Amino acid sequence: MQLLLPILVLLAFSGITLSRVKEVHNVLELTGQRASRLRFSTDVAKGKYTPPEEMDPQFWYNIADEEIAKRLQLPQLSTKKAKNVIMFLGDGMPISSVTAARILKGQRQNKTGEESLLSFESFPYSGLSRTYCSNAQVPDSACTATAYLCGVKTNIINLGVSAAVNFNNCTASQDPANRLTSIAEWSQNAGKSTGIVTTTTLTHASPSGAYAKSANRMWECDTDVTSYGVDASTCIDMATQLVTQTPGKNFEVMFGGGMGKFLPKTIKDSHGKAGERSDGVNLLSRWQGLHDKGVMVTNRKQLLNLDVSSASSIIGVFQSGLMDLHMDADATYQPTLSELTEVAIKKLSQNDNGYFVFIEGGLIDIANHYTQAGYALDELLEFEKAIQLARDITDIEDTLIVVTADHGHAVSIAGYPGRGTPILGVNHHDADINGVKYSVLNYAAGPNQYLDESGQRIPLEDILGPDNAITPSYIPTEIGVHSGEDVGIWASGPQSHLFTGVMQQHTIPHLMAYASCVGSGKKVCGN
Repeated sequence: MQLLLPILVLLAFSGITLSRVKEVHNVLELTGQRASRLRFSTDVAKGKYTPPEEMDPQFWYNIADEEIAKRLQLPQLSTKKAKNVIMFLGDGMPISSVTAARILKGQRQNKTGEESLLSFESFPYSGLSRTYCSNAQVPDSACTATAYLCGVKTNIINLGVSAAVNFNNCTASQDPANRLTSIAEWSQNAGKSTGIVTTTTLTHASPSGAYAKSANRMWECDTDVTSYGVDASTCIDMATQLVTQTPGKNFEVMFGGGMGKFLPKTIKDSHGKAGERSDGVNLLSRWQGLHDKGVMVTNRKQLLNLDVSSASSIIGVFQSGLMDLHMDADATYQPTLSELTEVAIKKLSQNDNGYFVFIEGGLIDIANHYTQAGYALDELLEFEKAIQLARDITDIEDTLIVVTADHGHAVSIAGYPGRGTPILGVNHHDADINGVKYSVLNYAAGPNQYLDESGQRIPLEDILGPDNAITPSYIPTEIGVHSGEDVGIWASGPQSHLFTGVMQQHTIPHLMAYASCVGSGKKVCGN
């Protein structure tokens, strides 16, 4: 028997006509009944495959301490403290996509492409992150967010709670022993400013790892909680947590989409769509009431005209659901990730104690789920532009920048294509056993096999090439799937030399905390 569990990072995609990619952007407005589901057994959901010792957060803290201790034996290349920490997260960004994006960048510049370099690939230190979760060989974006922001591995679908909490278990998620804190909260406790920036929604799994505590990543608003048979007055939804609870209520910057999760169904948001809340609460009005000098912006013009020095806090909600993919977005209405990054850094830099900010290129994952490599690579190139901008406008002497991914996707580059072959096109230098040429990029699983009536592959010369082409997949599934291999880490700035070798994903926030002297663990300023 299979238990169908909706997982936002994979989910919210059904009902979308694949030939009309713009509809992908409205996925958060689909009902739960129309959303795709990730299937896994009830044994996994009940935590059967979670080793008992891994349910204790201290288990993961001990491993992080061991990994930090190993790195402290390395030559001391830097003894400086990181005043500021910027964490860039490419959601669903495997090494293969990084390579493909590098090639596409060069080919857009009329080069062969293979010789090109992404901005963060020039960072002096790099390593690998092990992405498995406590009960999952291949993770989702919730358990990974808990790892790289809270410093503890947990079960798939969990956010901000330990592996002692099983799916949808409200009672266990309320137990203080199971609730975790994030590096955002550690930074706030040290007097630093904090913020989250994403191209998905403010209540999507990745940014929510900075503030939410939930046994189900789908509990984004009260309507969602109720739809899972849980009392929304007991298990507080993630949008409410962000606005009213620590550390969310103390964020000075919150940029992303997902306006509907904050507004009641009875009113329309700034983008013309009805809200999603059933409790009648207008969380954006509540946020304004909690921040006398807080400013809300909903489009690019408002954002760029904002005087950050006069605003105590800023919330920007730029779409009802997910933000639009860059290639389809109205550039006059929706800001780019680089623009969001620049405003966020300008605002947070006002604090003399420094800041921590989480910045996500979240739509890389969305496009990869739809096996639309052109969109995924374009999102990745927008992501690398934001990283370059951040490095350019900050001081490498006091600002640590860490770039990584939460998980990979099952996309490959194969078949011996010649140098300079269009990365989004057909490999003209090889063919299958029937003589049919195949694409340079392929997904292991996805909705498009491009087969004829007899089940044979069809020639792709007239199909592939445009940036919005849907890349072929081998195993037929509703949407593309995550992969379980290690993902990259790239670092620049104070203590960046610690981000080398192969490490557990949950060690990342402990290393950032060490570098910036926050939290309760080891600190560079304590040595």
